[in-house]
Amino acid sequence: MLDAALAVFAEKGYEGATLDEVAERAEFGKGTLYNYFPGGKESILFALLDEVYDGLVAIIEAYFTDEAEQHRPTRALFRDFIAALIAYFSERQAVFMIMVKEAQRLMLDGNTAARIFAQRERLAETTAAPIQAAMDRGALRPMDAHGVAHMLMGNVHGYMMYASCPPVDGDHHRKARAFLSSPEKGADFIATILFDGLLTEQARA
Repeated sequence: MLDAALAVFAEKGYEGATLDEVAERAEFGKGTLYNYFPGGKESILFALLDEVYDGLVAIIEAYFTDEAEQHRPTRALFRDFIAALIAYFSERQAVFMIMVKEAQRLMLDGNTAARIFAQRERLAETTAAPIQAAMDRGALRPMDAHGVAHMLMGNVHGYMMYASCPPVDGDHHRKARAFLSSPEKGADFIATILFDGLLTEQARA
């Protein structure tokens, strides 16, 4: 059902999609959809978003095991984690774009905003744990781990927005998109900014 809904939302847009179309694509009756999703389209949308956030939390828990944190260099561990996030969103391009398009609308409603905030905080807290652990062992500067988690996720979100935008004329833009054309290149780019900074050694002197 969720796969069918995602396909219809991607083709028609969330606002333009109907439950009749979702039911037809899923080969279920409309009444069956309401049995699983009593809130209609919005319930389906939140089920899709919950699935995405569950997957993100699973990635964090898989990458930052005790063994990995003890035996892998911190920068390499976070760089590979960023690449996994980018790959995850790239494989779910349709739901990512729905998240982007619907986020503002959902945030205008108090009930739906609370649910979105709760998922974002869940993600930030889960990401903050390995960041704090790296700070505690002296691998990262002591800062607000929760804020760093939001910054990291914000950079991944920004990268995905840039990588997902339609191509436009201009040699500079084409070269930039080619440079950020894979999860590995995107992860290298973000890790360089986050862990190495933009200033050269000469400029720091």
